[in-house]
Amino acid sequence: MDQDAKHILVVDDDTRLRNLLQRFLRENSFLVSTAKDADEARFMMQQYKFNLLIVDIMMPKESGLEFLRKLRVENSIPVIMLTAMGDVEDRITGLEHGADDYVSKPFEPKELLLRIGSILRRTPKEKKENQKLDLGMFVFDMQTKELVSKQGQLLHITPVEQSLLVILGTKSGQVFSREKLSEILGAGQSPRSIDVQITRLRKKIEKDSKNPRYLQTLRGKGYMLLSD
Repeated sequence: MDQDAKHILVVDDDTRLRNLLQRFLRENSFLVSTAKDADEARFMMQQYKFNLLIVDIMMPKESGLEFLRKLRVENSIPVIMLTAMGDVEDRITGLEHGADDYVSKPFEPKELLLRIGSILRRTPKEKKENQKLDLGMFVFDMQTKELVSKQGQLLHITPVEQSLLVILGTKSGQVFSREKLSEILGAGQSPRSIDVQITRLRKKIEKDSKNPRYLQTLRGKGYMLLSD
């Protein structure tokens, strides 16, 4: 996973479409999470930071348009609306509610990819802060993804270990379940493999891997990282 990879939330009650979009976007180097309705989408947005939302208009309980209307009260995150409705009036309604773009079903995945790229290119880049994690004997640079000792020695860590430090370090103090970490990482990672990766990483960064100071476990909940 690239540290600069954009995180997209797909909100759609169609399980098949959610899974197809998640797989396609991951294959094109995006981080992807999914939600089946507006309530789950709001919960996900409280837990994670997203760069763009893809939202279906026709959803149970609360439509995508209503979700977008409420979202725009305090959030300007880019939103692409998906719908089976292709009428001009529906498109105008979506844009009036604050959508950045509008794609009618069925659509070509490559077209969606181009629209995502276009929106992200014109979205102002955020100022990067807290790019270095102080981990006692080591410092991890989240931009270069290098783990260096306080004496200046570069320590080898695998790409998955780099990704774990980026994910946990970006949300320092926040708990991530094994399942959520495996979902974000993708590429065949399972909850069990996350446990193995965490154990290996602890042996590298912790003074006492059995009593970790930085990479901590919350029993029954998951993992979190605490830097100095």
